[in-house]
Amino acid sequence: MCQVIPHIHTEKKITAIEVKALLDSFCIPFHQIDIANWEKDYPYKPRVSYRMAHTGDTLLLHYYIEEKTVRAVARTDNGKVWEDSCCEFFISPDASEYYYNFECNAATRLLLHYGKIGERVPASAETLASIDRWSSLGEVPFEEKVQKGVWELTLVIPVSALFHHQLNTWEGLSATGNLYKCGDKLSSPHFLATSEIAIEKPCFHCPAYFMKLKFD
Repeated sequence: MCQVIPHIHTEKKITAIEVKALLDSFCIPFHQIDIANWEKDYPYKPRVSYRMAHTGDTLLLHYYIEEKTVRAVARTDNGKVWEDSCCEFFISPDASEYYYNFECNAATRLLLHYGKIGERVPASAETLASIDRWSSLGEVPFEEKVQKGVWELTLVIPVSALFHHQLNTWEGLSATGNLYKCGDKLSSPHFLATSEIAIEKPCFHCPAYFMKLKFD
C-alpha cells in the first residue's frame, strides 16, 4: 500500500485552526483508520478518518473521530497521551527502522520521540512548541466523559520537527509510516491502524508494517 500526500501551493503561513477549511478548499479526501488488528481482545471500533497534505515546509494533518467516550488526562507534552483518546502518526523519512512518532490527545498534548525500538529520544520543548495543534474539544485536560457526536484534531508539522534529519522540505520525500487511533485507558480501549500488523499483542511501534508514503 502506498499513500500519496498532495502538495498544496499557498504563500500563507497556515495555523492549525485553518487546516480544516484549507483542506476542504482543495478537496483533499479522507482515508480510514479502521483496521482492528487485535479485534478478538479489543472489539470496539470508533469511526476514525484522516487526511493529509503538505505545503512544502509544513505537513497538514486532520483527524475526524466519532467515539462513545473521550479522555484527555495527560497535562504536559511528552506525557502518557496514548492512555487518552489519542491520534498518532508514525513516519520513517528514510524508510528504515528509525522513525518518529507524533501522538496527540484530544486536548492537544503531544508526544514526539525518534529512534528505533528500544532506543527512543524525546523531542525538545522547542521542537514540540513548533508544532501547532487544534482540537475541537479545546486545550483543557479532562477525565473520561461521554462524548456525543464527533471531535476533530489538526496539526501543522514543520519539516524541522523531524529533528534528527536535516530536511528543507516535505516535497519529494519517499518515506514509510502509519496512522493510528488508540485509547489504552478508556472504558472501551481500542487500537486501530491503517494497515495490518501481524503481532500477538497491541503495539504500534513496528516499522516492519509501515505503509509507503510519497510526498508530491
